[in-house]
Amino acid sequence: MNIDMIRAAAQRLAGHARVTPFLNSPFIDEIAGRRVWVKPECLQRTGSFKFRGGWSALSALDPDTRAHGVIAYSSGNHAQGVAHAATLHGVPSVIVMPSDAPALKIANTRALGAEVVLYDRATESREELGARLAQERGLTLVTPYNMAEVIAGQGTAGLEIAAQAADLGVTQADVLVCCGGGGLTAGIALACEADAPGLRVRPVEPEGFDDVARSLRSGRIEHNNATSGNICDAILTPKPGDATFPIMARLCGPGLVVTEDEALNAMAQAFLRLKVVAEPGGAVAFAAALCRQDQIEGDDVIVTISGGNVDPDIFARSLATLT
Repeated sequence: MNIDMIRAAAQRLAGHARVTPFLNSPFIDEIAGRRVWVKPECLQRTGSFKFRGGWSALSALDPDTRAHGVIAYSSGNHAQGVAHAATLHGVPSVIVMPSDAPALKIANTRALGAEVVLYDRATESREELGARLAQERGLTLVTPYNMAEVIAGQGTAGLEIAAQAADLGVTQADVLVCCGGGGLTAGIALACEADAPGLRVRPVEPEGFDDVARSLRSGRIEHNNATSGNICDAILTPKPGDATFPIMARLCGPGLVVTEDEALNAMAQAFLRLKVVAEPGGAVAFAAALCRQDQIEGDDVIVTISGGNVDPDIFARSLATLT
């Protein structure tokens, strides 16, 4: 996995993925005590950065292999990214999703053309189910973060961050990234290493699911005790990816952790001040910028809002934090 793969993915994504902007608000800067530059990947196709990795992976496949179809497992955002990329390529997709995934994400994945297979997070393994279906149907498995071409696709967001920061004269800053298995974090870190070495990538996770932060401290892969039970469903993973952790261990600064309430309030602030809709897991990096000021260095901080596929009731809960 290297920068050349990310640059090649960017060429394949050109004209297909959106170049998302950098957003800033003086109201947010005042709360955070520094300038905050927001990369809203919630405005990406399918509502999250995952379209980048999905398109990257499918476009890299041999056409004959791709024609047989693909399979993926996801709580929703990777599901939608792969489903849409498959439909745009004219090939079938099967998506294995947890039965407790947000209803909106399940409905959207089906609407984007995928066959959805539901499973119980507590009693079934999505990896085993996905592997079995792939073998039975001759499908190619597109994993959420342990696949080089997926990481490369996510890394294209990092190329954009590096270029956008340079345009603003920002050469030194922490880059806070919403982190589950680490595909986006690792991809952005590789891109920044090459194009913006003064930008330090730091993963951000929800409280109780801080496996990456703990792994970075210990120097080995740590596991979470639970796989559900937090509103940040998009980034609840058992452990860092085997492919992503070595990259994060080499390039990333210390991880940050936020609470559910902080994520909900960050969602509300994103809507109020940036006119952006974020989901809880997609708002944790923004929450860290607002609530962990003493753990961040420098006059600027860059944050990803990685997804915006939120159910209306959760979004209403976030807005209630403003009262």
